Amino acid sequence: MERASDREDVQRRPRRRGLLLLAGLVAVMIVALLEVAWGSFSIPPATVAAMFWQRVTGGSTVGAWPDAWETVIFEIRLPRILLAMLVGAALAQSGAVYQGVFRNPLADPYLIGVSAGAGLGATIAIALGLPLHWEGLGAVSLFAFVGALAATAVIYVLARSGGRSSVVTLVLAGVAVGAFLSAVMTFLMFRARDAFRTVHVLGWMMGSFALASWAKVYLLAPVLAAGGGLLWAYAHRLNVLQLDDDQAQQLGVPVERTRLIVIGLATLVTSAAVSMSGVIGFVGLIVPHAVRLVWGPDHRFLLPMSVLCGAVFMVLADGLARTVLSPAELPVGVVTAFCGAPFFLYLLCRKRHVLAR
Repeated sequence: MERASDREDVQRRPRRRGLLLLAGLVAVMIVALLEVAWGSFSIPPATVAAMFWQRVTGGSTVGAWPDAWETVIFEIRLPRILLAMLVGAALAQSGAVYQGVFRNPLADPYLIGVSAGAGLGATIAIALGLPLHWEGLGAVSLFAFVGALAATAVIYVLARSGGRSSVVTLVLAGVAVGAFLSAVMTFLMFRARDAFRTVHVLGWMMGSFALASWAKVYLLAPVLAAGGGLLWAYAHRLNVLQLDDDQAQQLGVPVERTRLIVIGLATLVTSAAVSMSGVIGFVGLIVPHAVRLVWGPDHRFLLPMSVLCGAVFMVLADGLARTVLSPAELPVGVVTAFCGAPFFLYLLCRKRHVLAR
């Protein structure tokens, strides 16, 4: 009787997970609609929905709302919210991958040098005042992206020994190289004679979507879609990697090659996201960990649910960042820390209470 019950539970699980993912997708759409309507001046959500419907159908609504509202919605708020969704989804999914690869719920996408490399690249571009532009991206974004990838590559090479790289050596190499790059970045900031550039670096290191644009959305979306899809394809192998390396190898998973591919994809996704928004902390740590606490560690469900929850969390955090001190704007990284830390502690206490029962 017990076995029949277990079998029914296994059969129902994919359906439940499908419904949860659908609910998460609906939540993303609702939050995006509300955030588009919310700002320094509010627009009724029903009017925003009518604007989208008019754009989709091509209908005429002359005089139904001021023309300035359409400019605010489609040229300012919508690209910002879409960029926040993409960055939040990327950081949350990469955090889930890093936590799986390193078998550590405290791992995040910046564990092995992404933030330090991106920060140094951005600092160099800001300090030199480079006028470089490419496809709508400035020198800061380009240098941050290259710096993040280069730092992670150096750390991985340093951590390899005898053709293999253990989790411990990767973490230690990441700490050492990250500290060195942070020291170089601090040195460049102190050498800068222009106070504005120093403030620019500090602002970039706390993250912001104030400079969001459609060009950034168009460049980031395909990178995240391709990288995220490939990471999801490795979900089963990530489940196997929760065992130790020898057991995973015996089960037919090429541990070293899988680790290299997964870390490379997660780093690419994180680097692309950080180059567009600056360094935003806590999202890649708390979102996947919260999803794991609530719905379990199976990466086949953990990765897509982290994407949806990360998008919702980042959009809400950015909404607070741009309105709580209006007309001034907080760095979104400050908001993610303020909101994320108490929520994270609540989930831990709730989980402990459940286990005690």
